[in-house]
Amino acid sequence: MTKLVVVKFGGSAIGPDGSTIPEIVKRINDLKKDSKVIAVFSAPLTMHDGKMRSLTDVVLEQGRNAESGINPSLDIVKSTYQKILEMINSENKEGCKNTIDSHLEKAQKALDEAFRNKEFVDEIRSRALAFSGEILMSHVMNYVLRSNGIKTDAVGFDNWPIITDNNIESTNFLTPESREKMGKTAELVEKNEVVTIGGFIGKTVDNVTTTYERGGSDRTAADLGILFHKKYETSIDFEKDSAVVSADPKIVRSGLSQVIQLSYNEARLAGMFGMKILDPIAIKEIVENGVDMPITITNMKNPEKVTTIKRALDEQKGHPIKIVTGKENCAIFRIETSCIQKLLTSLEKDKRYSEFIILSPFTKDGIEFSRILFLDGDYVKRNEKYLLGFDSLATITYNRGVITLIGDEMWRVQQVVSRTSTKIGESGLNILNMDAQEETSRIIIVIEDVEDNINKAINAIHEEISKINFV
Repeated sequence: MTKLVVVKFGGSAIGPDGSTIPEIVKRINDLKKDSKVIAVFSAPLTMHDGKMRSLTDVVLEQGRNAESGINPSLDIVKSTYQKILEMINSENKEGCKNTIDSHLEKAQKALDEAFRNKEFVDEIRSRALAFSGEILMSHVMNYVLRSNGIKTDAVGFDNWPIITDNNIESTNFLTPESREKMGKTAELVEKNEVVTIGGFIGKTVDNVTTTYERGGSDRTAADLGILFHKKYETSIDFEKDSAVVSADPKIVRSGLSQVIQLSYNEARLAGMFGMKILDPIAIKEIVENGVDMPITITNMKNPEKVTTIKRALDEQKGHPIKIVTGKENCAIFRIETSCIQKLLTSLEKDKRYSEFIILSPFTKDGIEFSRILFLDGDYVKRNEKYLLGFDSLATITYNRGVITLIGDEMWRVQQVVSRTSTKIGESGLNILNMDAQEETSRIIIVIEDVEDNINKAINAIHEEISKINFV
């Protein structure tokens, strides 16, 4: 069976104004030696006022300007693509320039609609982001690759294979409908060495433009893997500035160890709780579709350094606790246990939302209450009315942070609960809730999300891990 690698390059891999595109070309040349390649691209970064920003954030800002009655401008976006255009050879430059102009014209039209309507939401927002960011970048990279002698083509939005539901700004992948629409993309893969496509963007069966949540380009890569795994020996590769290490290197400065392997479960938990490995929903969609394919997190500048993510791991010899991570801006939702099942069913079926953890219940005045730890406090704020509709007496507590330890075989670590809780106490932090379950090999520690509490807790526990014995 022919090999296919779906490789995703995020904004940081592209670099500000496309500065690391030559390294992307080198990586794609390496990958295509023994495999067909589908390259998924996020929106690029830019430098503005001395700060590095994603073009996604730039366009969102222009959308807010439009809502406020300020004329939206794509000047910053145009400047970024103008710099990338300089990497295109003379044979492809005019075609690339025309593509940039036509896509930005569509994005500007969406922003102008937002200006007239004083509303930057739903499909207007999605079109502005799509045609200024991910979709346009995939077409520009198509010309870059052609300029470097690679046989390549880009997926046009008319033939988009990522079909989603009608939740326009936080959409969900529909596998059967996508399979029906993947014909043109499959044809491009068959005919070319490399096919480029934008991440984050979907469309409904009625051709309405949709977007995933932020980080959704990871999901696009996973979705393409799901669509192609029966036709090709498929793998997924996320190109980053580092393979996976035992904590966020921006938080823990020393004593980090490289993580060689993660299970699907470990990777999903790590992503849910703050490690920027990959979007945890990408793993969820792979599992829900019954697909088993290897995922790699590759250090783009040093490709020998790789973390492999697999459904079933090889025999593990290292420390069972692989990662210490934490998540800010969480919220706890307390609801009578008699009401929780309807809410959970609705979150699964209606919202298709799963970024939460059920904590242990408690009883007060003879009534049992359940607690849901939501890992995105902003999501809860946006949906307060919806959540309280299931129990008007339910309560929500914001400004909660959560620390967790990742390792499917954490049960082999002696005194892990007592040692970690003691270490947090020694750091001067107050534990508001601690939830340990042998069955899920999960330890969750909830603290107040103020100042640098989360970072202090992660550092304290990470330092302690190497001192704890394991069986």
